[in-house]
Parts: sequence; C-alpha cells; structure tokens
Amino acid sequence: MANRIMLNQTSYHGAGAIQELPAEVKSRGLKKALICCGPTLLRHGVIARVTDVLDAAGLSYEIFSDIKPNPTIANVTDGVAAFKAAGADYLIAIGGGSPIDAAKAMWVFYEYPEESFDNIIQPFSFPELRQKAHFCAISSTSGTATEVTAFSVITDYAKGIKYPLADFNITPDVAIVDPELTYTMPAKLCAHTGMDALTHCMEAYVSTCASMFTDANALHGIREIVEWLPKSYAGDHEARQHMHEAQCIAGIAFSSGLLGIVHSMAHKTGAAFENGHIIHGAANAMYLGKVIQWNSKDPRAAERYAYVAKEILHLPGETNEELIAALVQKIRDLNDQLNIPQSIKDYANGGVKVDAENPQMVSEEEFLAKLPEIAANAEQDACTPENPRETKAADFEKILKACYYDTDIDF
Repeated sequence: MANRIMLNQTSYHGAGAIQELPAEVKSRGLKKALICCGPTLLRHGVIARVTDVLDAAGLSYEIFSDIKPNPTIANVTDGVAAFKAAGADYLIAIGGGSPIDAAKAMWVFYEYPEESFDNIIQPFSFPELRQKAHFCAISSTSGTATEVTAFSVITDYAKGIKYPLADFNITPDVAIVDPELTYTMPAKLCAHTGMDALTHCMEAYVSTCASMFTDANALHGIREIVEWLPKSYAGDHEARQHMHEAQCIAGIAFSSGLLGIVHSMAHKTGAAFENGHIIHGAANAMYLGKVIQWNSKDPRAAERYAYVAKEILHLPGETNEELIAALVQKIRDLNDQLNIPQSIKDYANGGVKVDAENPQMVSEEEFLAKLPEIAANAEQDACTPENPRETKAADFEKILKACYYDTDIDF
C-alpha cells in the first residue's frame, strides 16, 4: 500500500504507488487526460505501466510523446496544441525533468493562451491556474523532484539560455513517486540525476531562505544520497527506492529553501556551447565542490558545510577548513565513482570524461569567448539571490574558470 503524504499537493510514495492514480482522477471528477512523455519512455514500455492502470479503470486519455530533452518554447507550444486538440481536462506528465517541466509550461499557456513567455520567466508572476485543467506528475528518474516543486526549466536555444520558471501555481496537484518505474533507468542517467538531487540538498541547506523545515529534509537527503547513489548506479533495486524517495524530499527542501549559484551556472552553461549540451546533473556535479569553496568564505555557510561533513557524513577533520576540504573531496570521489567529469575542460558529449573515443566538447577558445556573457546571465538567474555569498558577474567569471580548468577556489 502506498503511503499518502499531504504537502501543497497529494503525494503517493512506494512500490505500486501508480495504482493510486485512478482513484485520484475520479475523486476530482476529471474526464480525459493528455499524457505527456518523451519517445524513449514510450518505446521502453514505461508509459504502458501507466496506461494499463488507466485502461483497467476505464479512464480516457491521449498521448503526446514528442517532449524533447531540455524542452524548448516551441516544444511547449506544440504540446499546448495537442492539449487543446485532445479536449483534455488534466495532464499526466511522466518522466524525468523534461516531460514534467514541459507540461508545467504547457499548463500555463493552455489556460492562458495570450500569456507571454517573457512574462512568466519573472519569478512568481504566473496567473492563477486550475481554471481549465489539473495536473498529475509521475517521476521516472531520481533527481529533479519536479513532481513536487514549484519550478520548471525551459531552454531557449536561440539565446543559449535555460530559464528556470518559478511559481507555486505550477506545483502539480498529484505526485506519484513509484520506485518501480526507475528499475530500468540507465546507469549514466542515474548518476547525473542523483548528483542533481545532492546539489538540491546542499544548496537548500546553505540558502539564505533555509529554515528548520527545509533543513530536516535537506540533511536527511544528503545522508541518503551519499550512501545509496553509488549502489543505485550499480543497479541495486533497494538503492533505487532510497534514491527515488531521497530526491523527492530534496525537492521539498528546495521548493521552500530555494537554490544557489551551482544551479545558476548549470542553467546558463547548459545550452551555451556549439558542440553539444552540458547535461544538467553533470554540470551540478562538476560545479558543486567549487561553489562550496566559494561560499565557505561566508561564516554561516562554512559552519553549515562543516556540520554536513562532521555530523551527517562523518568525514575526517578537526577544523571547519579541514571538514570543508573533506566534503569537497567526497563530492570529487562520488564523481569519480559515477564516471562524471570533474571539469568542463574534461567534459565530453553525453556527460562522460574526455578520452580517445570521446573528444572534448567545449574548447578553451569557445569557453573564454563566451564567458563574459555566461557570467552576466548567471548573475541574473533566479537561483542567484538566495546564494549565501553575494556573487556578481565578475565573480562568476572567476568561478566558472575554476570549473573549466578544475582549479581550487581560494578567493
């Protein structure tokens, strides 16, 4: 039996939680769903796990399976057209961050066709939703926690920028967190999404908006993820369950505690380069240790990082400086265990390390040419204001250089 937890939404957790979907739909008096997903989940039978449950309950639906990785404004527009054509009154988004994030944006433009993207990229500026439709999110990866958050990320490839959308209106009505859907998740995806979840916890814990309520989830998430992520990467089903629930509580933590400049830089470097995309979770993994070093000049952040190292992860060290160094090394060790590059310079397409078969994706020349614009964009990112240490464009340039060359930050 799935455990029912009341948040700003209704959330079902545990193996078999997907079986709770029909009762939720019927209790809300909804008539027809548009199922949003990517083509990979459709091909590999994950969507059938959901449609079988709907079919058995006699519920009506149509499928829109053209959600792209890192969905764009155009992709959202296509989804809105499918939503209208289906005559649906609720969305079921299934997948990782991309399908659920795209569906959140689709929801806005379905209810408010005249709304503009330029308006909604302003944080907490959305019109009131649930006028025409409701939303259920079903996570199939263990990282973004978008099924329980007030955030979405949409990519503008023309500008080379990822825009984080933020508004409590887009928190799904129902979240289903069923670990059985993750058992076939590829190891590389497990690694990247898991490090994204760890970053959510770490940033929420040191954020200027952190509180006792967010701290509890953030700290427990850190403990769970560091212990279980390497085992989940190896395919262990028990570990997959731990990770699926840990990433969800990480989402609960950062929905209220918010994030910081690891995410600012991940958003602004993800689509910035010509030869490919820096995968979001891999970007977070590469940048997290550098940002810890940067933020540690803030006394409160230093105390908090040291607490994580000593009390949560039981790392060696006597002073805050020693404990923080141990925490940074632990993140590097995790990256090595998960075959994630340590730097942009060592990043190859697909989020793997540069080697004879995988050439460097971002040349030094391109990186340095684009650095000032990326840094300026990062300063304006919605995640920057709550970072514990104030970070201006000139600071971002220095931090990003450290992330490119894999050098320590001591400034």
